[in-house]
Amino acid sequence: MAAQAAAAAQAAAAQAAQAEAAESWYLALLGFAEHFRTSSPPKIRLCVHCLQAVFPFKPPQRIEARTHLQLGSVLYHHTKNSEQARSHLEKAWLISQQIPQFEDVKFEAASLLSELYCQENSVDAAKPLLRKAIQISQQTPYWHCRLLFQLAQLHTLEKDLVSACDLLGVGAEYARVVGSEYTRALFLLSKGMLLLMERKLQEVHPLLTLCGQIVENWQGNPIQKESLRVFFLVLQVTHYLDAGQVKSVKPCLKQLQQCIQTISTLHDDEILPSNPADLFHWLPKEHMCVLVYLVTVMHSMQAGYLEKAQKYTDKALMQLEKLKMLDCSPILSSFQVILLEHIIMCRLVTGHKATALQEISQVCQLCQQSPRLFSNHAAQLHTLLGLYCVSVNCMDNAEAQFTTALRLTNHQELWAFIVTNLASVYIREGNRHQEVLYSLLERINPDHSFPVSSHCLRAAAFYVRGLFSFFQGRYNEAKRFLRETLKMSNAEDLNRLTACSLVLLGHIFYVLGNHRSSPWGWSR
Repeated sequence: MAAQAAAAAQAAAAQAAQAEAAESWYLALLGFAEHFRTSSPPKIRLCVHCLQAVFPFKPPQRIEARTHLQLGSVLYHHTKNSEQARSHLEKAWLISQQIPQFEDVKFEAASLLSELYCQENSVDAAKPLLRKAIQISQQTPYWHCRLLFQLAQLHTLEKDLVSACDLLGVGAEYARVVGSEYTRALFLLSKGMLLLMERKLQEVHPLLTLCGQIVENWQGNPIQKESLRVFFLVLQVTHYLDAGQVKSVKPCLKQLQQCIQTISTLHDDEILPSNPADLFHWLPKEHMCVLVYLVTVMHSMQAGYLEKAQKYTDKALMQLEKLKMLDCSPILSSFQVILLEHIIMCRLVTGHKATALQEISQVCQLCQQSPRLFSNHAAQLHTLLGLYCVSVNCMDNAEAQFTTALRLTNHQELWAFIVTNLASVYIREGNRHQEVLYSLLERINPDHSFPVSSHCLRAAAFYVRGLFSFFQGRYNEAKRFLRETLKMSNAEDLNRLTACSLVLLGHIFYVLGNHRSSPWGWSR
């Protein structure tokens, strides 16, 4: 018995020594790989060699799966060798599913692999992978929520907003069940954003009301709470701006600006949340700051505060340049393009045409770097070129650009904006396009069946009708349309439309010989 016990002890000692040796060589290779990866500049080839050196040792399954994941991640993020990255990630996903309690490697492999599939335009491979990972991750709250967000984003990129909303609804309910009101709010706010994109306003209003209650009642990390409030207020502000309600949005916009100031004074708390489902953050503070600048520029442009729009655009673009030196996040390029689109319109209004053309070229260059960005902004680019052509009196070119933009957009507000400008081009050209012009004016008739709910665009449509009636010599009809424009513009502080309407009304009174009334067209 004593001999057997001694033999067993010797065997155990030998196994322990072998495990210790295995751990020592593995840790040494891992340490070298990390050293090369974090060198300045990174030595990725040497890092990959160190990780590949693990496999000849015939490591245990856990080490094998983790090493495949590490190799796949390094190759995916630091090289263009997507084939090898895919091979390693597929092996990591396959092996890790056979190992119990190995969730981090298993679900990170699934997440990265689906990203790579999408990058290779293999969306049909990414979807079932994510669905399976979601199905088997229900006991792991962080990964379950993260994978739901990822699949919802994939559907959103495919313009399948219904499926994306369904997934976000599932995520909100799951977060509620696991006791994470914070992540529940993130899911609901994300769903609200998509509903706004779909113009499902009857569903948006109760959802935003619920989100507001959750945000106010949640007691947790101050930065997380304020970031939820920023998300909530950004949705409210963009909703008002989409509706062209420039005056009504002011209280929400002021709250948003105060909120971002509060966040900038808070220090990042390194303490991790006790609930793993809370391990999410909407946007970094610096990105939120740029976003608030952006919505402020959007408001200033609609209200006609062009100097203010210029001021905040300059601030935002300066911040973006600093961020893009350290961060290649696609959202920064999206912010930059939208800011430039607004400042280009500002330049055209203030007569800085050459600068506007340079900035249009800059937008083209940014969009060429990303097929998705180009696809999303092609119609806006042609619209801006059309506006530039109008400013230099090249009406045939303007017509061509606006017509192209109409073919490229499914966005109702942008469609109405383009049609309004195209109608003004036809009005300026006289009798050349009478039939087409009548057809366009009927499609944006503000008296009935106006295609969008935007207060600003409807007021602009009244102005265009007034302009058309003026050129037709139907002055009383023109006055009626322009007074409607004034009423709507004054209600929401649409200063540029107010100014244009007053100038045209004054001209009508002058033509009619009513010189005394011309400076005060709104009073007659």
